[in-house]
Amino acid sequence: MNTRTPFLLLTVSLAAALAVGCSKAVESPPAVVPEITLGTQVDDTVITSSVRSALISDDLVRSFDLQIETRKGVVQLSGFVDNQSQIDQAVALARSVAGVTDVENSITLKGVPATVGEKIDDTVVTTRVKSALLADADIKSFDISVLTFNGEVQLSGFVNNQGQIDQAARIAGATEGATSVKNGLMVKQ
Repeated sequence: MNTRTPFLLLTVSLAAALAVGCSKAVESPPAVVPEITLGTQVDDTVITSSVRSALISDDLVRSFDLQIETRKGVVQLSGFVDNQSQIDQAVALARSVAGVTDVENSITLKGVPATVGEKIDDTVVTTRVKSALLADADIKSFDISVLTFNGEVQLSGFVNNQGQIDQAARIAGATEGATSVKNGLMVKQ
């Protein structure tokens, strides 16, 4: 046996192993959700509180019916109001708060005032949607706000990926009593 034979066998074995290893499909890593620092979380909390204060103190808006979510300075407003001037004022007030980098407007006009029975029905629909979202292990439902008015379900907040947005919309749309879904969810940046 030649002294080069073991070296040749080792080289051929290594080449074969590399060829087999390279022929495997490369799996893409799971989507990474951008992390935010504790300082950013505190800043977002301060921004949310400041926006809420500005909206509550404004006679035109009175933001008790509005949801405010903030992520990395982006403020998302959602909820139902009586007229367009309330929407315009809410957006303007949010933009005026220090630290706000952008405002996403997901506010909807109420239209016809709801009766007491409709308000109760809307509360039941909201509860059903929230329960269904909690039951789905693939959705971080604590990051999702749910409001309902006259059967229209409004989703807002920040989630990890488009799949969670789509699944939340499907769940809300399939909920008994939901007549439509306005999906204002956004992917975390």
